[in-house]
Amino acid sequence: MRAAVSIGLTGTTDADVIRALAPRIEILGFSTLWINDVPGGDSLDGLRVAGDASEELGLATGVIPLDRRPAGTLDLHGLPTDRMTLGIGSGAAAHPLALVRDGIATLRAVTDAAIVVGALGPKMRRLAAERADGVLLNWLTPEAAADADAELRSAASAAVAPALRAVLYVRTIAEPDARTVLEREAARYSTVPSYAANFERLGISAIDATLDDAAGLAAFDVVDEVVLRAITPSGSLAELERFVETVAVWRSTTP
Repeated sequence: MRAAVSIGLTGTTDADVIRALAPRIEILGFSTLWINDVPGGDSLDGLRVAGDASEELGLATGVIPLDRRPAGTLDLHGLPTDRMTLGIGSGAAAHPLALVRDGIATLRAVTDAAIVVGALGPKMRRLAAERADGVLLNWLTPEAAADADAELRSAASAAVAPALRAVLYVRTIAEPDARTVLEREAARYSTVPSYAANFERLGISAIDATLDDAAGLAAFDVVDEVVLRAITPSGSLAELERFVETVAVWRSTTP
């Protein structure tokens, strides 16, 4: 595969699970551990645990909504800057572009970590091309991701930002028993107005943008990095260990 392959966990994953899983993710050769930021689950706390438990594994937030957690309030203490990517987004802000623009400036002043922007639409992607180090795409089919990547490359060229990264979050299952959880996750996002509008615009459903086998992984080889957001029946350590072992085989057998 051209794309780097990474693992994504929910921000509510228990610290002991992260501590046990991070070294395995690193040994299996995945690029980065991404932890999303949700109410009740602090991505930065989780990444501090992962950083202490690994040596070279990349660490990333996917993404911190700045309407809920302003850039100036983020505690970056104890995070290895050279391994860190700060994924930020606008959340449900009334003025999303201004919030993210100011957030990037605030973070640039206090850290050398890479910054990527969660972006559904072209305006936010252009902002990322002008100010950030990459874009985090979400809930896209391979075809839609390829179109978004091409659009991003055009924006990056205009902004003289050739090193801009395109990262794609893909909800993934590695066992049939996780199918119900995946469908529930897809249904939940289908009710979020911004995502619902994007699905309608693209002519896809949320479940179309998910992954459940090695052939599907090959189809997503259209960006710089694919983040396999682990969906398992209960989120237990044993299930997540099976997940990373299985998708490591997928990656190794993908041309």
